[in-house]
Amino acid sequence: MSRARMCSTTPPATYEGFAHADAYAGYNDAYRTGRIKEMACIAHVRREIFDLYESTKLPVAGEAVLRIKKLYDVETQARFLPASERVALRQEYAKPIFDDLEVWLKEQLGKISSKTPLAKAIKYALARLPKARPYLDHGFLELDNNTAENAVHPVAVGRKNYLFMGSEAGGKSAAIAYTLIETAKMNKVNPEAWLAWVLERIQDHPANRINDLMPWAYQDMINAKTAEAEAKDAA
Repeated sequence: MSRARMCSTTPPATYEGFAHADAYAGYNDAYRTGRIKEMACIAHVRREIFDLYESTKLPVAGEAVLRIKKLYDVETQARFLPASERVALRQEYAKPIFDDLEVWLKEQLGKISSKTPLAKAIKYALARLPKARPYLDHGFLELDNNTAENAVHPVAVGRKNYLFMGSEAGGKSAAIAYTLIETAKMNKVNPEAWLAWVLERIQDHPANRINDLMPWAYQDMINAKTAEAEAKDAA
Protein backbone atom coordinates (compact mmCIF):
# COMPACT_ATOMS: atom_id res chain seq x y z
CA MET A 1 0.00 0.00 0.00
CA SER A 2 1.10 3.57 -0.47
CA ARG A 3 -0.18 7.11 -0.44
CA ALA A 4 -2.37 6.28 -3.43
CA ARG A 5 -5.60 5.91 -1.48
CA MET A 6 -7.68 2.79 -1.27
CA CYS A 7 -11.15 3.20 -2.76
CA SER A 8 -12.58 2.06 0.56
CA THR A 9 -11.22 1.82 4.08
CA THR A 10 -13.24 -1.38 4.62
CA PRO A 11 -10.62 -4.15 4.99
CA PRO A 12 -10.79 -7.35 2.93
CA ALA A 13 -13.03 -9.78 4.79
CA THR A 14 -10.57 -12.67 4.81
CA TYR A 15 -7.13 -11.04 4.84
CA GLU A 16 -4.86 -11.60 7.83
CA GLY A 17 -1.30 -10.33 8.03
CA PHE A 18 0.68 -7.13 7.59
CA ALA A 19 -0.19 -4.03 5.60
CA HIS A 20 2.86 -2.06 4.55
CA ALA A 21 1.79 1.57 4.43
CA ASP A 22 2.46 5.19 5.25
CA ALA A 23 0.71 7.00 8.10
CA TYR A 24 -2.52 7.71 6.20
CA ALA A 25 -5.31 7.63 8.80
CA GLY A 26 -7.73 6.03 6.33
CA TYR A 27 -6.08 2.67 6.98
CA ASN A 28 -6.81 2.74 10.72
CA ASP A 29 -10.16 0.96 10.38
CA ALA A 30 -8.32 -1.98 8.83
CA TYR A 31 -5.87 -2.13 11.71
CA ARG A 32 -8.69 -2.00 14.27
CA THR A 33 -9.97 -5.36 13.06
CA GLY A 34 -6.98 -7.02 14.71
CA ARG A 35 -6.48 -9.17 11.63
CA ILE A 36 -4.28 -6.64 9.86
CA LYS A 37 -1.04 -5.45 11.44
CA GLU A 38 0.55 -2.17 10.45
CA MET A 39 4.07 -2.17 9.03
CA ALA A 40 5.40 1.36 8.70
CA CYS A 41 7.57 2.62 5.86
CA ILE A 42 11.07 3.86 6.72
CA ALA A 43 11.29 5.66 3.38
CA HIS A 44 8.55 8.02 4.58
CA VAL A 45 10.42 8.56 7.84
CA ARG A 46 13.60 9.35 5.95
CA ARG A 47 11.80 11.63 3.50
CA GLU A 48 10.52 13.92 6.26
CA ILE A 49 14.01 14.32 7.69
CA PHE A 50 15.87 14.42 4.38
CA ASP A 51 13.66 17.19 2.98
CA LEU A 52 14.33 19.20 6.12
CA TYR A 53 18.07 18.64 5.82
CA GLU A 54 18.03 19.67 2.16
CA SER A 55 16.43 23.00 3.02
CA THR A 56 18.16 23.79 6.33
CA LYS A 57 21.39 21.72 6.47
CA LEU A 58 20.76 21.11 10.17
CA PRO A 59 23.46 18.74 11.51
CA VAL A 60 20.93 16.71 13.51
CA ALA A 61 18.85 16.08 10.39
CA GLY A 62 21.97 15.13 8.47
CA GLU A 63 23.03 12.70 11.20
CA ALA A 64 19.56 11.13 11.22
CA VAL A 65 19.75 10.57 7.45
CA LEU A 66 23.15 8.87 7.83
CA ARG A 67 21.84 6.62 10.58
CA ILE A 68 18.88 5.55 8.44
CA LYS A 69 21.27 4.90 5.55
CA LYS A 70 23.02 2.30 7.72
CA LEU A 71 19.73 0.37 7.89
CA TYR A 72 19.56 0.40 4.11
CA ASP A 73 23.17 -0.77 3.90
CA VAL A 74 22.15 -3.89 5.80
CA GLU A 75 19.19 -4.39 3.45
CA THR A 76 21.56 -4.30 0.49
CA GLN A 77 23.20 -7.40 1.94
CA ALA A 78 19.85 -8.98 2.85
CA ARG A 79 18.28 -8.57 -0.58
CA PHE A 80 17.37 -11.85 -2.30
CA LEU A 81 18.37 -13.96 0.71
CA PRO A 82 15.90 -16.53 2.12
CA ALA A 83 13.62 -15.11 4.83
CA SER A 84 15.40 -16.91 7.67
CA GLU A 85 18.78 -15.54 6.61
CA ARG A 86 17.36 -12.04 6.25
CA VAL A 87 16.07 -12.18 9.83
CA ALA A 88 19.45 -13.41 11.13
CA LEU A 89 21.28 -10.62 9.29
CA ARG A 90 18.85 -7.98 10.50
CA GLN A 91 18.99 -9.18 14.10
CA GLU A 92 22.78 -9.07 14.13
CA TYR A 93 23.38 -5.83 12.25
CA ALA A 94 20.19 -3.82 11.74
CA LYS A 95 18.60 -4.18 15.17
CA PRO A 96 21.42 -2.39 17.06
CA ILE A 97 21.30 0.44 14.50
CA PHE A 98 17.51 0.61 14.76
CA ASP A 99 17.57 0.63 18.57
CA ASP A 100 20.28 3.30 18.68
CA LEU A 101 18.39 5.44 16.18
CA GLU A 102 15.27 5.40 18.34
CA VAL A 103 17.20 6.29 21.53
CA TRP A 104 19.21 8.99 19.74
CA LEU A 105 16.12 10.65 18.25
CA LYS A 106 14.49 10.81 21.69
CA GLU A 107 17.61 12.47 23.05
CA GLN A 108 17.64 15.06 20.24
CA LEU A 109 13.96 15.82 20.73
CA GLY A 110 14.64 16.75 24.35
CA LYS A 111 17.20 19.35 23.26
CA ILE A 112 15.07 21.40 20.84
CA SER A 113 11.87 23.42 20.84
CA SER A 114 8.81 21.26 20.25
CA LYS A 115 7.45 23.80 17.75
CA THR A 116 10.31 23.58 15.24
CA PRO A 117 10.13 21.71 11.92
CA LEU A 118 12.93 19.46 13.17
CA ALA A 119 10.91 18.48 16.22
CA LYS A 120 7.94 17.73 13.98
CA ALA A 121 10.06 15.45 11.78
CA ILE A 122 11.55 13.67 14.79
CA LYS A 123 8.12 13.16 16.38
CA TYR A 124 6.88 11.65 13.14
CA ALA A 125 9.88 9.31 13.07
CA LEU A 126 9.42 8.27 16.70
CA ALA A 127 5.74 7.55 16.07
CA ARG A 128 6.51 5.38 13.04
CA LEU A 129 9.60 3.48 14.20
CA PRO A 130 7.77 1.12 16.60
CA LYS A 131 5.44 0.21 13.74
CA ALA A 132 8.41 -0.45 11.45
CA ARG A 133 10.12 -2.75 13.94
CA PRO A 134 8.32 -5.94 12.75
CA TYR A 135 10.61 -6.14 9.72
CA LEU A 136 13.44 -7.11 12.07
CA ASP A 137 11.60 -10.30 13.04
CA HIS A 138 9.98 -11.24 9.72
CA GLY A 139 12.10 -11.93 6.68
CA PHE A 140 9.22 -11.50 4.25
CA LEU A 141 8.79 -7.84 5.27
CA GLU A 142 10.75 -4.96 3.76
CA LEU A 143 12.24 -1.83 5.27
CA ASP A 144 9.95 0.33 3.13
CA ASN A 145 7.07 0.02 0.69
CA ASN A 146 8.88 1.59 -2.26
CA THR A 147 8.13 -1.43 -4.44
CA ALA A 148 4.40 -0.81 -4.05
CA GLU A 149 4.84 2.95 -4.40
CA ASN A 150 6.74 2.54 -7.67
CA ALA A 151 4.09 0.13 -8.96
CA VAL A 152 1.19 2.50 -8.32
CA HIS A 153 3.03 5.67 -9.38
CA PRO A 154 1.79 5.49 -13.00
CA VAL A 155 -1.74 5.01 -11.67
CA ALA A 156 -1.45 8.00 -9.36
CA VAL A 157 -0.05 10.20 -12.13
CA GLY A 158 -2.75 9.03 -14.53
CA ARG A 159 -5.44 9.71 -11.94
CA LYS A 160 -4.43 13.37 -11.90
CA ASN A 161 -4.64 13.49 -15.66
CA TYR A 162 -7.99 11.83 -16.24
CA LEU A 163 -9.42 12.60 -12.77
CA PHE A 164 -12.22 10.02 -12.72
CA MET A 165 -12.95 6.47 -13.86
CA GLY A 166 -16.48 7.41 -14.84
CA SER A 167 -18.24 5.18 -12.32
CA GLU A 168 -17.66 2.81 -9.43
CA ALA A 169 -17.81 -0.09 -11.88
CA GLY A 170 -15.20 1.66 -14.00
CA GLY A 171 -12.96 1.97 -10.95
CA LYS A 172 -13.28 -1.74 -10.20
CA SER A 173 -12.52 -2.64 -13.80
CA ALA A 174 -9.46 -0.38 -13.75
CA ALA A 175 -8.27 -1.98 -10.49
CA ILE A 176 -8.50 -5.42 -12.12
CA ALA A 177 -6.63 -4.21 -15.21
CA TYR A 178 -3.87 -2.59 -13.13
CA THR A 179 -3.53 -5.73 -11.02
CA LEU A 180 -3.14 -7.92 -14.10
CA ILE A 181 -0.59 -5.60 -15.68
CA GLU A 182 1.50 -5.22 -12.52
CA THR A 183 1.40 -8.98 -11.90
CA ALA A 184 2.82 -9.55 -15.37
CA LYS A 185 5.52 -6.93 -14.81
CA MET A 186 6.49 -8.43 -11.44
CA ASN A 187 6.96 -11.77 -13.18
CA LYS A 188 9.09 -10.11 -15.89
CA VAL A 189 6.47 -10.80 -18.54
CA ASN A 190 5.61 -8.33 -21.28
CA PRO A 191 2.07 -7.23 -20.26
CA GLU A 192 0.98 -6.28 -23.78
CA ALA A 193 2.13 -9.56 -25.30
CA TRP A 194 0.62 -11.60 -22.47
CA LEU A 195 -2.77 -9.83 -22.61
CA ALA A 196 -2.91 -10.29 -26.40
CA TRP A 197 -2.18 -14.00 -25.90
CA VAL A 198 -4.89 -14.27 -23.22
CA LEU A 199 -7.53 -12.45 -25.27
CA GLU A 200 -6.97 -14.86 -28.16
CA ARG A 201 -7.74 -17.84 -25.92
CA ILE A 202 -10.01 -16.80 -23.08
CA GLN A 203 -13.35 -17.02 -24.92
CA ASP A 204 -13.13 -20.82 -25.28
CA HIS A 205 -10.92 -21.49 -22.28
CA PRO A 206 -12.38 -23.68 -19.46
CA ALA A 207 -13.13 -21.62 -16.35
CA ASN A 208 -11.67 -24.31 -14.09
CA ARG A 209 -8.28 -23.99 -15.82
CA ILE A 210 -7.83 -20.25 -15.50
CA ASN A 211 -4.35 -20.74 -13.99
CA ASP A 212 -3.22 -21.88 -17.44
CA LEU A 213 -3.61 -18.25 -18.55
CA MET A 214 -1.53 -16.66 -15.81
CA PRO A 215 1.57 -14.62 -16.77
CA TRP A 216 3.96 -17.33 -15.55
CA ALA A 217 2.18 -19.93 -17.68
CA TYR A 218 2.64 -17.66 -20.70
CA GLN A 219 6.32 -17.21 -19.86
CA ASP A 220 6.78 -20.97 -19.46
CA MET A 221 5.31 -21.40 -22.93
CA ILE A 222 7.68 -18.77 -24.38
CA ASN A 223 10.66 -20.36 -22.64
CA ALA A 224 9.72 -23.80 -23.96
CA LYS A 225 9.46 -22.48 -27.53
CA THR A 226 12.79 -20.70 -27.19
CA ALA A 227 14.48 -23.83 -25.85
CA GLU A 228 12.97 -25.91 -28.66
CA ALA A 229 14.20 -23.44 -31.29
CA GLU A 230 17.69 -23.37 -29.78
CA ALA A 231 17.78 -27.17 -29.70
CA LYS A 232 16.89 -27.30 -33.42
CA ASP A 233 19.57 -24.73 -34.26
CA ALA A 234 22.14 -26.70 -32.28
CA ALA A 235 21.19 -29.86 -34.12
